[in-house]
Amino acid sequence: MNPYLTYLLAFSLSFALSAALTPLVRRVALRRGQVARPRDDRWHTRPTALMGGVAIFTAFSLAMAVTLLFSPAGALAKFLPLFLCAFLVFLLGLIDDIYHLPPQTKLVGQIIAAATLVSLGFKINWFVSYTLNTFVSVFWIVGITNAFNLLDNMDGLAAGIAFISSLFLALIVLVSPGHGPGEGQLLILALFMGALLGFLLYNFHPASIFMGDSGSLFIGFLLAGITTHQRVFHSGHFLPIIIVPALILFIPILDTGFVSVMRTLFGRSIAQGGKDHSSHRLVAIGLPERKAVLTLYGFSLAGGTVAFVGAAYGIGIFFVCLVIFLLVSLFFWLYLARVRVYPDEEKTVVERSKALTRIWVDFTYRRRVFEVFLDVWLISFGYWLSYFLRFEGPAYVANFPVFLKTLPIVLASFMLAYFAFGVYRGVWRYTSVADLITYVKAVTSGVVLSILIILFLYRFQGYSRTVFVIYWGICLFFLAGSRLSFRMIAESVRRNSAANGRRVLIYGAGDKGEFALREILNNQKLALTPVGFIDDDVRKLRKKIQGYKVLGGRDRVADLIVKHRIREIIVASRNIHPENLQTTCTVCEQLGVIVRNLELSIK
Repeated sequence: MNPYLTYLLAFSLSFALSAALTPLVRRVALRRGQVARPRDDRWHTRPTALMGGVAIFTAFSLAMAVTLLFSPAGALAKFLPLFLCAFLVFLLGLIDDIYHLPPQTKLVGQIIAAATLVSLGFKINWFVSYTLNTFVSVFWIVGITNAFNLLDNMDGLAAGIAFISSLFLALIVLVSPGHGPGEGQLLILALFMGALLGFLLYNFHPASIFMGDSGSLFIGFLLAGITTHQRVFHSGHFLPIIIVPALILFIPILDTGFVSVMRTLFGRSIAQGGKDHSSHRLVAIGLPERKAVLTLYGFSLAGGTVAFVGAAYGIGIFFVCLVIFLLVSLFFWLYLARVRVYPDEEKTVVERSKALTRIWVDFTYRRRVFEVFLDVWLISFGYWLSYFLRFEGPAYVANFPVFLKTLPIVLASFMLAYFAFGVYRGVWRYTSVADLITYVKAVTSGVVLSILIILFLYRFQGYSRTVFVIYWGICLFFLAGSRLSFRMIAESVRRNSAANGRRVLIYGAGDKGEFALREILNNQKLALTPVGFIDDDVRKLRKKIQGYKVLGGRDRVADLIVKHRIREIIVASRNIHPENLQTTCTVCEQLGVIVRNLELSIK
């Protein structure tokens, strides 16, 4: 049988079983009272059936048994130890769902299962030391297992992230050297993805069933075990071998680390539950629950894509993609860290200590040390990237000593230019067009000063002018992008967070209309969702203001109200002819739509 047809049949069978078993398990769980009840430290607000992990595990197991009949001989045999150890972890989670085991008991059970799996050959080989590989393997498996357990905090999140991770694992196996029809990784992953997707039909918001610890511990353990398999990753470089598995499991790893740091910072127990995960913070800033989950799906897809690049392409391309992805993630989670999800009276460990507060303020804010460190990194990385893009193969190797020789000069020149033009006097979240002009001047001065110094010292012999042209664009992008990051994230969040408000049209696509739009986006208390503008000036038709289109004039008001389910119209211009305004008010009155002046709307 064609191996790809085997994978497809395995996926389809597992999906069908999971989709059929999940509602049955839900019915049994409700009948037996196995439900997750709302609590202060939990997200859901209504009793919801548990035991979804039983459906996932059963569908996976039954499909695996059937697949053995038509799969290549021995394809799944080498993964039998992983299945058996994952089964033990599943039972551990099931017992916890029913009887609520102490955390230390669950941890001991996970360590026993992980150590058993490692002893049976499922072990990472990152280091020369056999002992170090063994300990790190156990730590990796237990850590990923608990990361998925913590990630299961919102409808569809853990199952969706596990599905995306499995998908990229399968893609990486496909491009791995030596992959053949007899490989069992793709069969295991196909079965696993089918079971997850069938369950996700009932677990995505609004969820009618939760997977419970039996599900989250099982999927975390299974994924961790697959990533330790020595045939999954092949690379001539050490970096991708370590980073690729971490990128595939980026969201559970990052969320666990993020929550641990934030709880430690606020003096809260890491072991206790809470509504302070990444998903909760996204909802806290106004995103609907579905969009919060989809946002984390997006980061998981991006991390998986970078991992695929690391497994399939050269180290240079991978390094570039990795740095950009990590920078975007850094800025995004720094933004989330500013969201207050703990009670107002709670202070950080730093805020509770006057001495630590003084050190923190002096070190990070007044002296802008972190900002300087970031620029040092971006300037250096951007200069290397310019050489990487300009030269290929032997030419890059030949010019690398030139890069190293001039890097201190470029770094000093740019830091001097940034300081001279006041780059470090700006506030990131208020970055404006005037700041962008300053950045252009600073980057241009940095490039010119670098060239002049190199010309004076080395007469620019053997140096490429094209490198500095490329570098100018890269450095400007990095400088402006880093400073605009908080503003762009905030703008994106505000636009999405307004999606559940009363839908409004703004009458007047001028300065006052733009002001009204900014006020609606910035002031969540208004609970308004801007749809677009109407204006009687036909020249403005289909023009956009901050991404919102001018949809028409007063003659289209009735159609727009019906089409876009408009609840209010905000008049944001004094130049509207009284007759046109009266016509609009009459139409709105007939359709039950409120007409307000700008001043009344923003109070």
